[in-house]
Amino acid sequence: MNAHVTVENTPVIPLWNDATLPVTARVDALIDAMTLQEKTAQLYGVWVGASDQGGEVAPHQHDMEEVVDLDALLPTGLGQLTRPFGTVPVDPALGALSLARTQTRIAASNRFGIPALAHDECLAGFAAWGATAYPVPLSWGATFDPDTVRRMAAAIGRDMRAVGVHQGLAPVLDVVRDARWGRVEETIGEDPYLVGTVGTAYVQGLESAGIVATLKHFVGYSASRSGRNLAPSSVGPRERADVLLPPFEMAIREGGARSVMNAYTDTDGMPSAADEDLLTGLLRDTWGFDGTVVADYFAVAFLKTLHGIAADWAGAAGAALHAGIDVELPNVKTYGAPLAEAVADGRVPEAFVDRAVRRVLTQKAMLGLLDKDWDPQPAALERADLGDPAALRGKVDLDRPDNRRLAREIAEKAVILLSNDSTLPLTRPRRIALIGPNAAEPTAVLGCYSFPQHIGVRHPGTPLGIELPTLRDTLADEFPEAQITVARGTGIDDGDLSGIREAAQVAREADIALVVLGDRAGLFGLGTSGEGCDVESLVLPGAQQHLLDTLLDLETPVITVLLAGRPYALGRAVEESAAIVQSFFPGEEGTHAIAGVLSGRINPSGRLPVSVPRGPGSQPASYLGARLAHASEVSNIDPTPAFAFGHGLSYTRFDWADLTVDAHEAPTDGEFTLAFTIRNTGGRPGTEVVQLYLHDPVASVVQPVQRLVGYTRVELKPGEACRVRVSLPADLAAFTGRDGRRVVEPGELEVRLAASSADPRLTATVTLTGPERHVDHTRRLHTRFGQESVARA
Repeated sequence: MNAHVTVENTPVIPLWNDATLPVTARVDALIDAMTLQEKTAQLYGVWVGASDQGGEVAPHQHDMEEVVDLDALLPTGLGQLTRPFGTVPVDPALGALSLARTQTRIAASNRFGIPALAHDECLAGFAAWGATAYPVPLSWGATFDPDTVRRMAAAIGRDMRAVGVHQGLAPVLDVVRDARWGRVEETIGEDPYLVGTVGTAYVQGLESAGIVATLKHFVGYSASRSGRNLAPSSVGPRERADVLLPPFEMAIREGGARSVMNAYTDTDGMPSAADEDLLTGLLRDTWGFDGTVVADYFAVAFLKTLHGIAADWAGAAGAALHAGIDVELPNVKTYGAPLAEAVADGRVPEAFVDRAVRRVLTQKAMLGLLDKDWDPQPAALERADLGDPAALRGKVDLDRPDNRRLAREIAEKAVILLSNDSTLPLTRPRRIALIGPNAAEPTAVLGCYSFPQHIGVRHPGTPLGIELPTLRDTLADEFPEAQITVARGTGIDDGDLSGIREAAQVAREADIALVVLGDRAGLFGLGTSGEGCDVESLVLPGAQQHLLDTLLDLETPVITVLLAGRPYALGRAVEESAAIVQSFFPGEEGTHAIAGVLSGRINPSGRLPVSVPRGPGSQPASYLGARLAHASEVSNIDPTPAFAFGHGLSYTRFDWADLTVDAHEAPTDGEFTLAFTIRNTGGRPGTEVVQLYLHDPVASVVQPVQRLVGYTRVELKPGEACRVRVSLPADLAAFTGRDGRRVVEPGELEVRLAASSADPRLTATVTLTGPERHVDHTRRLHTRFGQESVARA
């Protein structure tokens, strides 16, 4: 192939730089021209500045660090730049300028002029100093509102793209299997359909902004034994196929995700990073994924150091590359010299390198990074600004008012009212006792992948970069006439009892006591929630339960407010609190949302994406369990939750009635159509979250008692009603059968229209007829909902 296009009186254009040619032709020409070292250079990243952190921001970071001579690397090229904004605090404009200059240097140093692909974290907002801190994914799940999550992700993506970032390491599609796991806050919930639909919406939003979305962690990370981070996973093939894989399948098929990140864990002895059946057989050959598979940080090297399936770095590189990992992140460790040497001496076929580099270069071409007119200047900067860095400071705003409005909207939709004896909403309280370790803590609303908690804590004295009003601040705005007295009581996890007596006295003198408890997000034991912050039981950290019980002994009504990263067993508070308000790290606007719910300015509509346990030691437990996973006569342990998946109260009432079914029988390739009326019979506008569960009484293999197959939000004014129409395809009854294939079996099904997994309102029995039917990844995935207004009562 002629690698250059010659046009009379114009410069020669290499084929790979010609944007008018098909991408495949451009990439083929480039690969043909590259040396082995130039090809392997496209398969790894470099993490500049990570060693300056003074602590780990990734597992075993310092065990894997090596001194990287960037000048020595660049002549052969560079695949990725790791976290140019999420490593140290940097003004966004100066960071954008620095990234642009680095890209210019990278492109100028290699003979093909190829820049790096820059990636960063974006789990709860772009993880950059000064960027909007949105609610964590567990709060996304609590909204049951994919459309709003899609808008949030698009906003995050626009901010990242504007400063020169190409790839975002989100969303997390792990399904919660054990709430003791520290990364629960990073997940969307304990149900695969909720995780899949909300996660897919996030992918669609991020990709719409031109950012490569990265699905993680593929697969089984959340199913680790005892909820320990990186522990082995013991799931069987059906749990893997029917619970853990569907969110990834949906996000690839419907979301258009262009990247997947492997899980650290091994399943039944097979590390995901070396699992060819998973990363190539299922992901690519069956599902048709054609993007890049990137290694979770140091995962390739872990094949030697943690999993022990490789004797040296070359062996680890060969195993991962053979399995289907295209890019080693965050630094070059195995895909550099060890891989090149292994190819040269015949231990690793060069065809595997060519396969991976083709995927990498295809993605770079689609991002415009191979185009002749590629420009490193980010959209956020004017060309006139580039010559005067000092004048740039403060010129890029990553926390604009429209971002904050969106962050507040999600936070408001995510607040969950767990219980209420009519104390809420508060009506003009005169004296409020505001008690607890999270009552006046600005960062109590942030998750572990927010910039302040992930990076900022390692740079004492650095400003937060965003406004973080405390609950004390927002309550003062919400109740301007009230006297608010604050008492910390105890710390998050210090076990200090010395302040509890003062807290009790403050509560005695108040009309209402708001006790604000929960977590501190952190990493690897520095927090009570977050990556590497696993717990032995779901009792509240430290002495918080002691503080809560002390306040419950008083006559003053107690409202329990939780700012947390996981659900906790609340002991007596379940029955004795006047009300319980649950919020999962709601982001920078979160305290406005909580204050609004307490005052009644906001009618809560959040629903639990994870069950709240009744006892602290019943894990692992999930609503998505078979009969023997629930309370039974054969065990004295009752895992029945205090508040079930999907639960959440409102300040108004909804009546469900008039269920009709068009036909009670349908073939195994057909669908059922149901309709019912829902009416707001209370005095406030409100939102009901309709949840559709499927119960299969008799199946060829053991099934969960019920599973979510659809949901919709219904907004109604007082007295208003609507007719909700539901179309339920038979494909949603499919499960993995005895032979390992997904099957729709004939027989009776129970369709439950419910306000939560424990609160069915209307039930229909229907029957699938005809032959057993096998389905695959092209099956129908969704229930369709429609709403039609009806006359007021």
